[in-house]
Amino acid sequence: MRIRDIQAIYPRYNHPANTWRTHFWQIVVRVEMDGGIVGWGYGGGGVGSVEVVNRHFRELLVGREFSSIEEIAQLWDMLYRACLPYGRGGIAIMALSGVDLALWDALGKAENQRVCDLLGGVRRAKVCGYATGQDAARYCDMGFVAHKSTQLRTGEQAEDMEKLLSWAETARSLFGAEARLMVDAYMSWEADYAEAVARAAAPYNLFWIEDVLQPDDIEGAAALRARVQPLKLVGGEHEFTVHAFRHIARAAALDIWQPDITWCGGLTETLRIAQLAKEKGVPLCPHRGGEVWGLHFLAAGYGEDLAECHMGNFAVKQHALWLGEPQPIDGHLAVGEGAGFGVAVNEAML
Repeated sequence: MRIRDIQAIYPRYNHPANTWRTHFWQIVVRVEMDGGIVGWGYGGGGVGSVEVVNRHFRELLVGREFSSIEEIAQLWDMLYRACLPYGRGGIAIMALSGVDLALWDALGKAENQRVCDLLGGVRRAKVCGYATGQDAARYCDMGFVAHKSTQLRTGEQAEDMEKLLSWAETARSLFGAEARLMVDAYMSWEADYAEAVARAAAPYNLFWIEDVLQPDDIEGAAALRARVQPLKLVGGEHEFTVHAFRHIARAAALDIWQPDITWCGGLTETLRIAQLAKEKGVPLCPHRGGEVWGLHFLAAGYGEDLAECHMGNFAVKQHALWLGEPQPIDGHLAVGEGAGFGVAVNEAML
């Protein structure tokens, strides 16, 4: 297959995420092949990434051919080398993620196979989802057996701790003793507060605390792991490429790795991160793994049987960017039957 054209688009969002300024949210990448096949991908970095794709990557990709996942990896390496002077992470790699996923989607459609089939076939007929959000009772009623709440440090330590423990007590009573309960700090905690949480929340048997320190503090995370055991310290959504995870591995900084497939370099690079994780004996659980891009990866047997479902994304169906994306049923997700990633873009959003 020969690449005829490629274009990145910033969607017309009605409800941009609160944690990013509007113009730095997710992008859509469209790749058109000479046979009329169109592949769609999803990347990060907003309007900055759109410029990277349309003004740099496009001129390197148009006219190139590929017919296998190995050749997609070769194109990935070529683009990575081309953006080294300004890339290696951040917006450039978020742009590359969207391109990579569009190429995987196009290959699947050309071969009339799902992406999970390109990865070797389905090993998990359904993947266990975990509900990320603040409405624990609703998620329990929906059949989830795992739940994560965001608990930011916003005020006095005593107030923050009281709020966290109140959630933990309620969630544990709702979900039962065997459920996995997790907390996302989103880079807002200090090490001492994390240790205090680990002690105070011990009766509720939390599974992990996520994104506790700022991502550059790898040494701090490595030291913190011992202080919060048996609570697991996890993270990695803000890391880019396998090179960053090599640094994490050397420092033994995290108990579970959480690359984001639409940010870290796409599926091609996530597979490389997964190989490194396997070599180091570290579990891998993709950030936002319940989205279709991660779901194919998990269904094919990669990573842990645990897919994050951001519940707010299911609440604005009239503004959905991707049509046909699998929905959680009784707390589990399964890939659909469509070729490629099996979703269509909502043209009204472009």
